[in-house]
Amino acid sequence: MHDVLPADTYIVLNKTILGDFDRKLLILLYQPIIGSIAISLYFTLWSYLDQAETSSTEWTHHQLMTSMRMKLKEIIQAREKLEAIGLMKTYQKKDNVNHYIYELFSPLTPSEFVNNPILSTTLYRNIGDSTYKKTIEYFKIANVNQREYEEITRSFKDIFESTNLSYIEQLEIEVKTKKSNTIEVEILDLETIFSMIPEDLFSKKTLTKETRNLLQKLGFIYQFNEEQMCELIRNSINERKSIDKQLLKNNCRKYFQFENNGKLPSLIFRNQPEYLRKPVGDQSKKAKIIYQFETTSPYDFLCSKYNGTRPPRSDLNLLEYLLLDMDLKPGVVNVLIDYVLKINQNKLTKNFVETIASQWAKSKVETVENAMNLAEKEYKSRKNYTKKKEAIKPDWFDKEIEAKEASIEKKKEMEQMLKVFK
Repeated sequence: MHDVLPADTYIVLNKTILGDFDRKLLILLYQPIIGSIAISLYFTLWSYLDQAETSSTEWTHHQLMTSMRMKLKEIIQAREKLEAIGLMKTYQKKDNVNHYIYELFSPLTPSEFVNNPILSTTLYRNIGDSTYKKTIEYFKIANVNQREYEEITRSFKDIFESTNLSYIEQLEIEVKTKKSNTIEVEILDLETIFSMIPEDLFSKKTLTKETRNLLQKLGFIYQFNEEQMCELIRNSINERKSIDKQLLKNNCRKYFQFENNGKLPSLIFRNQPEYLRKPVGDQSKKAKIIYQFETTSPYDFLCSKYNGTRPPRSDLNLLEYLLLDMDLKPGVVNVLIDYVLKINQNKLTKNFVETIASQWAKSKVETVENAMNLAEKEYKSRKNYTKKKEAIKPDWFDKEIEAKEASIEKKKEMEQMLKVFK
């Protein structure tokens, strides 16, 4: 846990090339995924760089808060999104006042972005089919027929004379290179997957690091297990006994859409954001429960309620609703699931869950501890309400009414009364 305080300082470092074209990439490709606040933070940090665009002077986080007119926790959340998507790295030096280095990275090229399954799939889901196609079309290089043209470009030696380069050779020139911080994920046991595929069908020698990374990324965004991925790989092997990467991506997307009524997955926090977690050190029973809620993803938490098996699709759709539509934090979702299961006979009834989620969202519950306190308060209120209902029951509510046969006189009296209605 790294708590950032307003007095903590930072400098911005840039070892890449940043230009106007990068601004377009950030706005059109990255902003639909990480939001305008994260992109605004990136541009703000970029603006602090010196004229050579290599580093900034030292600033405090309070100055950054004043400049962006935002709370510190919002800035930290935006920073974490930039880190997660590969646009930024953060370094910390602890002291009485902590010092940070924020290192900026260039966005991927359009080609690299589109060929990254995590980024391209998430962008597609967030902006829709038609806008996605328009966006990709915008970055396409025009295909001009050059067959009828003759190249007349002049070479260096045609224009410049030879000279003594000894002075220039003594200069140490640092060339800026365009670097991108990659997104690393590893959730699949690839060796287990490959062991399930016959050797006469697939050759492990054809595997590259790029292909392995692709498999992990596809497993991550679609939440496939080893058996599912094995079957998808088998259907994506070409005549050279190697994996056709494009075919594999298409097969993964089609399979997921088939299983999810045409929907595509979105990137969400896997577990509770760092800045919303309870500081470590407390060893109480409640603190340990809080830690469990904070460090477990809602998907894994729900799986644990089904003894490790994959939850039903209806429950997974409910998870997506809570995290994406209601914008509840992962740790808060875990508390909500646990609470509902306990008070609702282990059933996640959609309307019931949505009602509670709506109340919590309106109350702006963001931390696990606040969610637990609210759940406890609601539980006590529900219990008291039940007791009051029982307290005001009529004396006859739970009693059997003893039926006695009327006497002959009473029967005659009732017959006389009923004659009036005949």
